[in-house]
Amino acid sequence: MRETKFHGRYDTRGRRCEADGCDEAGEFRAPGERSPGFDGPGDWRWLCLGHVREFNAGYDWFRGMTPDEILEAQSPLAGWARETRAFRADGGMDGVPRWADFDDPLDAIGARAADIRARAAARHAAAPEGARFTGPERAALNAMGLGYETDRHALRRRYSELVRRYHPDRNGGDRSHERRLQSVVEAYQLLRKAAAFA
Repeated sequence: MRETKFHGRYDTRGRRCEADGCDEAGEFRAPGERSPGFDGPGDWRWLCLGHVREFNAGYDWFRGMTPDEILEAQSPLAGWARETRAFRADGGMDGVPRWADFDDPLDAIGARAADIRARAAARHAAAPEGARFTGPERAALNAMGLGYETDRHALRRRYSELVRRYHPDRNGGDRSHERRLQSVVEAYQLLRKAAAFA
């Protein structure tokens, strides 16, 4: 760690001390008017060494607290009363089985896998028809005359059937279906790489 960073000194980059009437470099930061919270990390005031020492000497972390709140904040158990995500029984993961509920860890893993499969099946059942395909993939299915329930095997079978039907070599050299054959080939090339068939 750089020595300047270790002592709390930051590279000034032309910053001046924000204390009234001070022309020294603002190398040290102190909490600003807006404290950290939901809206972000808050802001900093940049002060010189003399003014940051003065700020620290007069800083009161307990300002605005009642005596009971101060006593509670000073307690060694402060913060342990509320349950945090990491220390909840389910580790912050909804639906995850607790290890303590199983004698064998593999049973817990199996229960988790079954839960994942059940959630995926529920999502699939709730999804609108054709939702597993993108817009271009749905258009390609229509070009090949296939429905949304099609699997990889049916896709290959339909592709072979259409190529045999429209290829000029199968039609005595007739090229009138060449454009249709091209659209079938393009649709198949798109669909064979579709995530829905993975």
